Amino acid sequence: MLFDSKKLLVIAGPCSLENERVCRAVAERLQEIQRAQPELTLVFKGSFDKANRTSLAGDRGTGLEAGLELLALIRREYGFPVLTDVHERPQVPQVAAVCDVLQIPAFLCRQTDLLLAAAATGRVVNVKKGQFLSPQEMQFVTGKLREGGAREVWQTERGTTFGYQNLVVDMRSFAIMRQNGYPTVFDATHSVQLPGAAGGKSGGQREFVPPLAQAALAAGADGLFLETHPDPAHAISDGPNMIPLADLPALLARCVRIWKAARE
Repeated sequence: MLFDSKKLLVIAGPCSLENERVCRAVAERLQEIQRAQPELTLVFKGSFDKANRTSLAGDRGTGLEAGLELLALIRREYGFPVLTDVHERPQVPQVAAVCDVLQIPAFLCRQTDLLLAAAATGRVVNVKKGQFLSPQEMQFVTGKLREGGAREVWQTERGTTFGYQNLVVDMRSFAIMRQNGYPTVFDATHSVQLPGAAGGKSGGQREFVPPLAQAALAAGADGLFLETHPDPAHAISDGPNMIPLADLPALLARCVRIWKAARE
């Protein structure tokens, strides 16, 4: 199994893979963090296709082939397990040939055929709780993966729709979802999105990432999902809610301390 209950799971990387320069910058910083924080299990993430952009004009990223090449490079040269989203069943075998973890996006978490295809690969499946679901309903999502033969499942809280263009996080989610028998992860950066709030683009409030991440670990989350970028202001997607790469080491150092304290 990739998940180790004796370590804090951290899924980190840019929102979009963008290019080799960005990926290498993030991977090099993650290597530094790993050396300083051996209590972490680090997984590099990045999306090859931002398939659910608010506007058709939004940059969708590298595409499948180029994206998988970048993920393979990171896995080979930096030694990190790698994760990316799958959006359609035909993508699943090709992604599974490269990636250690297949992620089911929140908007697709009830798509039965996609879940079963991911489960059948034998890879880890990280499924995000839809913004429209209660934590109690995740039992049916993880149940599909279990019945599909998934060897390892992670379930990720990424906030719940609250009115228009806002998300809230119910800290009870981690205790409730843990009853499904799988590790729980908190997506601290997507949970501070302001969906579609900025004229066809999602806004964000990255200043709330640290308090929410720390609160989630205190509430019992087993891991964190954190998107990060060397220069979020010029990222092609999710810049307003990504953590500047330079700020990531200090944030994770605090998070490790809280994670340890919560398990004493």
